[in-house]
Amino acid sequence: QVQLVESGGGLVQPGGSLRLSCAASGFTFNIYTMSWYRQGPGKERELVAAIPSHGGISNYADSVKGRFTISRDNAKNTVYLQMNSLKPEDTAVYYCNAKLVIGIATPYSYWGQGTQVTVSS
Repeated sequence: QVQLVESGGGLVQPGGSLRLSCAASGFTFNIYTMSWYRQGPGKERELVAAIPSHGGISNYADSVKGRFTISRDNAKNTVYLQMNSLKPEDTAVYYCNAKLVIGIATPYSYWGQGTQVTVSS
């Protein structure tokens, strides 16, 4: 069955770094757009970064541009989020998402269970 398993979250001080990983299985990873979303306390889930199926141009939320980098390894069925210069407002549960859009049909979309990132001194 489809699985997205996030790892790498934790507690970090402001200015620190973390790298999140999302290991995928059960679907054809290399044709899916992969994304990271986050949901902070009392906030709606928001898109953090997305990367197309075969790399290329990624897009980022304005709040993380220049600090976060999304990447993928299609040979390992894994997507990463390198987070640098972390701020307290980056505190959230981070979710991995896989999406495939085919024409006008309802997209295929899968979610991981989330990993907690807490930025605090």
